[in-house]
Amino acid sequence: MEDIQARKQALRQSIIAAREKLPDTERLRLSRMVIERTRALPAYHQARTVLGYLNFGAEFAAEGWVRQALTDGKQVLLPHVNRAGKHLDLYRVRDLRQDVAPGSWGIREPIVERCDRFDALGKLDFVLLPGVAFTRAGERLGYGGGYYDKLLARMPHQPVLVAGAFAMQVVADIPQESTDRKVEWLVTENETIRCTLGRE
Repeated sequence: MEDIQARKQALRQSIIAAREKLPDTERLRLSRMVIERTRALPAYHQARTVLGYLNFGAEFAAEGWVRQALTDGKQVLLPHVNRAGKHLDLYRVRDLRQDVAPGSWGIREPIVERCDRFDALGKLDFVLLPGVAFTRAGERLGYGGGYYDKLLARMPHQPVLVAGAFAMQVVADIPQESTDRKVEWLVTENETIRCTLGRE
């Protein structure tokens, strides 16, 4: 287990360092391409309730995806870190200018006093997952907290799991643990990769 964690951390540091070298203008250009490819997925068109996230640091600009989902008329959820319970609570957002503020680790989160909490996890159709690195088989390397793996384990069904990332974040291999969840689709600026064959 310690060996797996050490390998994960080394890969995490390597990819984050490389990602941070991307100029802001290039990151936004690539992000727009990822957003358009994600919107083209039939699963996105069919989804009514979607879970996104707000990027920080040099991540893929998921905020643009969230704004587009709101424009597209989706019911949009964002995660809020419950530090006491060490898990994610989901809240519906309608306006990013008014409904979010910096929270845990400086990441923007829903303002719980303004947003409706969403507990009907069985009605969630589509999840855009953050991550540091991914394989073409759908393996995902997160930031090490396990928050999303815990959230997905609580869901009574399997929503469509999608990751948006830059091509430079796609790697050959990621050490896996039993709690790690794979994504079904990996979308980069260059291609849309079908990772698992469990759903049309």
